[in-house]
Amino acid sequence: MLDLRTKAVDSPSLVPDEVLDRAHLYRMTLGDHDLEGEVLGLFEQQCAMLLARMADADPAGIKALAHTLDGSARGIGAWRVSQAARALGQTVDAGGDVAQGRDIAAAVSALRAAVEETLAVVTDVLRVH
Repeated sequence: MLDLRTKAVDSPSLVPDEVLDRAHLYRMTLGDHDLEGEVLGLFEQQCAMLLARMADADPAGIKALAHTLDGSARGIGAWRVSQAARALGQTVDAGGDVAQGRDIAAAVSALRAAVEETLAVVTDVLRVH
């Protein structure tokens, strides 16, 4: 008889721990290297624009901008940016007191760091295109 009370086993993440998931990007651009370069260039521009807008946005605006960046990051396989953007949205959702402003600022800083790390890889990829 099979004992169903077995110990829980952590399953591996479906999201690679790469700064930029090149296999995902390849699939999303159908292997077209020109399209890959174009998409990465647009991502680079969008990151700069959205992060700049966050500096003057209220919490609801920051959350909306983070959501947009999350979607773009997922599209190219920039999982760390996606995770940081989602964490920022969750921080805004936590709502509330004066400490909340510091929490949002810390989450924005974490997102900026993830973006900088990813854009360094993007720059290297674009160099070979």
